[in-house]
Amino acid sequence: MEQMTGSGQKPLIILTGPTAVGKTELSIRLAKQVNGAVISADSMQVYRHMDIGSAKITTEQMQGVRHYLIDELMPDEAFNVVRFQQYAKKYMQEIYQNGQIPILAGGTGFYIQAVLYDIDFSAQDADDDYRMELEALAGEKGVRYLHTMLAQVDPVSAQTIHFNNKKRVIRALEFFRLTGTRISEHNKKEHEKKSPYRAAYFVLNDRREHLYERIDRRTDEMMANGLVEEVRTLINMGYTKELVSMQGLGYKELFPYFDNTCTLEEATEIIKRDTRHFAKRQLTWFRREKDVIWVNKDKFSYDNDKILSYMNAILREKGILNQT
Repeated sequence: MEQMTGSGQKPLIILTGPTAVGKTELSIRLAKQVNGAVISADSMQVYRHMDIGSAKITTEQMQGVRHYLIDELMPDEAFNVVRFQQYAKKYMQEIYQNGQIPILAGGTGFYIQAVLYDIDFSAQDADDDYRMELEALAGEKGVRYLHTMLAQVDPVSAQTIHFNNKKRVIRALEFFRLTGTRISEHNKKEHEKKSPYRAAYFVLNDRREHLYERIDRRTDEMMANGLVEEVRTLINMGYTKELVSMQGLGYKELFPYFDNTCTLEEATEIIKRDTRHFAKRQLTWFRREKDVIWVNKDKFSYDNDKILSYMNAILREKGILNQT
């Protein structure tokens, strides 16, 4: 199938959903059907040497479909929403030039939002001194203390940003300090912008008990496939738990095991628990988004052929694909 070119708006397909819901397999089949290339909207798969814990797609699983933002950075390199947006826009241009449709596939909702609505981050300068001050405060009094500070100046952000997400808590405080404006108000204004793309925003979902079973099973598979050895290798390479990359799910939970403060069984159960909580937060995020198309797997009898037929019908209806 070929993309439509007459509307002036470039096509964009988004395939997202909670962790372990089954996005990878579906994204490959979708890409093959629509002549698409995949841009990973995942904050962890961008890092080299972090394969098992990030459930990184393998070359075999790609089946020849071109993937971007996989294995691009070393674990000590900074990666954030601004950098993701820059990379994604550059790669989308390349995909369009190749006559293909970009598919943003992954579970990092803020990254997807930044591209879909072309959120402007240019005015958000940094205050390194204040950030360092907040980092020190977090080390001294804990992240919950910073979250309480945020609740006082920006209660809306405090409700939407988990207290453990130190990076975003600090960013929200820093933004308020720099601009005198709440980052929640800024984001609301940006979010009200219309997307410059002719987009279809699919959220793949499953019944909670099925999703949690898949999370538990995948965690057990990661452990069997050598997650402990992967983290040990990263530590031996000099990557420390303070790095943003090493705060990822499946990585940070193993540091207490290496410090002999918990057993491997306890660490495994914590990974499962934290991943379930993460999936719940992802779903909360997607429910707040506008223009999403929910694809509940149980409504399609867990048949990817039926799901793809449904998605293709919507893509034709939206003019992203030709009717033929």
